[in-house]
Amino acid sequence: MANKAKLETELGLKRRARKINRVLAETYPYAVPELDFENPFELLVATVLSAQTTDVRVNAITPALFAHFPDALAMSQGVRSQIEELIRPTGFFRAKTDSLLGLSAALVERHDGQVPAKLEELVKLPGVGRKTANVVLGNAFGVPGITVDTHFGRLANRFGWTDETDPVKIEHAVGELFEKRDWTMLSHRVVFHGRRICHARKPACGVCPVAKLCPSNGIGEEIPAKAKQLLKYELAPGREELLAKMRAGATRRQLRAEGYGLDA
Repeated sequence: MANKAKLETELGLKRRARKINRVLAETYPYAVPELDFENPFELLVATVLSAQTTDVRVNAITPALFAHFPDALAMSQGVRSQIEELIRPTGFFRAKTDSLLGLSAALVERHDGQVPAKLEELVKLPGVGRKTANVVLGNAFGVPGITVDTHFGRLANRFGWTDETDPVKIEHAVGELFEKRDWTMLSHRVVFHGRRICHARKPACGVCPVAKLCPSNGIGEEIPAKAKQLLKYELAPGREELLAKMRAGATRRQLRAEGYGLDA
């Protein structure tokens, strides 16, 4: 992968990267944040809770959490044991409770209970790093940002966009390849692709829409029939109806209300 990527000119790499983004946009026109939220505070909390667990699990517990603690002031005054019990299913619930209590108190003390719309202010909050800050900025405030989680980092390397492994360095390297206005949606599409097709252990190369553009093509299952069995979420075999509804614009909440399972 690295050798092939190095044969490209800087312009060639940029063109290939942008073509991959265009193909992913066609593949996942419904790509959106997979965490449920109604406002910046809910997204901030949900993103902190999503560490080391799935968005599906976070979405299952946040309605009850926000019913008890709808804003920073309420959460900052919350009883630790109650918060711990509500978020227990997400794992690492004691450390996450520390973060929620700390960031809520900081929001009240420094920002009148409101979530700031600046990266430098967000990363000063307890439990909030650049990844979480970029999620909030891009999806709650419309400020472009690249979210480097494990999926994004893995695919950025496989696509030959960068050889960096440090999340901040990946963020900056990939940012150079795309228009700033595209950063947030690029993040969603790459993460969607990593969760559904380009898996960590065995990617489904045989059915990958960007296989011809990917220097890592062939590291996973290449036989289409076998690769199809590796697809997850709405792309998985037997979920054609769910996929059709998502492509038609149905929201995640609408789909859950209709009884569709949204897990892998």
